[in-house]
Amino acid sequence: MTVTLERPASLCTRDPQALLNDVQPHIQHLTINVLDSGMTIWDREVALLLRDHSMVRDMAERILGNAVMYTIGCMEHPEVHLGVGKLVDIGVHQLILDTPVWWALCGVYNEGRYKHHAPFIERRRDGLCLRTGDFLKSIGFDVDEELWAIDGADCSPCDNKVPDSH
Repeated sequence: MTVTLERPASLCTRDPQALLNDVQPHIQHLTINVLDSGMTIWDREVALLLRDHSMVRDMAERILGNAVMYTIGCMEHPEVHLGVGKLVDIGVHQLILDTPVWWALCGVYNEGRYKHHAPFIERRRDGLCLRTGDFLKSIGFDVDEELWAIDGADCSPCDNKVPDSH
């Protein structure tokens, strides 16, 4: 009798900076505004966060990275109800507001379907942020535990019943 041990497939960590920069060739609208600076898409979004919010670059990158993880997690797994806290949501809103980049993200990671943003008024307080962080880790992301723990019980209340909403 021969026993063969199978090694579990190791999950490579997915780099949010690379995933965001990968949408650059897919940007179709307002390309002069978005692409003419010579910046990568990652650097552009960080610069916009720094322009609009009082934070240092390290924090802007942490927020953006986790926002990219969350956004792609929502797009790739619409069957899973995910939620984001106030701090990471700043980065999610940055991505949504830069509509040419958002459209490209939807094209690349959401099979070309537009991903709506449909928040409720009241925040959830059921620990969904912590469960979301755990889920993102399970699909290969290296989440910033501190950012997810800050808002662990106070989560943005997006409607998972709206078709293709986060």
